[in-house]
This record gives sequence, C-alpha cells and structure tokens, in this order.
Amino acid sequence: MPIGKPTVNATYYRANKDNEELQLAQYKDLGITITTELSPSIHIEQISQKAQQRANSILRCFVSGDIKMLVCAFVVYVRPMLEYNSVIWSPHS
Repeated sequence: MPIGKPTVNATYYRANKDNEELQLAQYKDLGITITTELSPSIHIEQISQKAQQRANSILRCFVSGDIKMLVCAFVVYVRPMLEYNSVIWSPHS
C-alpha cells in the first residue's frame, strides 16, 4: 500500500487473461477500511451504515416494546461494531 504522495509510478495488474490494471484508492485490513491519504472517512461511513441497518433490524424483529430489552439488544449487537478499533479514527474525527 503506497502511503502519501507516490514517488515511483508503480502499476499493479490483476493476473488474468486480460491483465487488467488495478486502481486502488482504499484498502481493508483487519476490518478497517483506510484510504491512501490515511483518511478513515470511508470506514466511518461503512460502519455507521451497517450499525444503522442492524439497529433497524432489532426494532423490526423484537415485538416487545420493553425499552430495557431493546437497549440490551443494542448493546450486544450494535455497540461492539461501532466501538471496534475506534481508537484508529477517534483522534482524527
């Protein structure tokens, strides 16, 4: 992964019959998406979308309106997703 301004023009190709050139502007490693500019904005956007979908699923699936149970479901299923590697992007955003 080239970080910062490239000093060497390296071109990467996919090993198939067409030898397609790869244009990578973001990478995913250990569940964290990061760009070549070291910006976590794409990662934050993806994680918040997944968390929103999961929170909406909890509201649709649980018939009971018990607030304590919904909060427990949120803490178990959504919060860990939001907190995973938040140290990486927290100082930036």
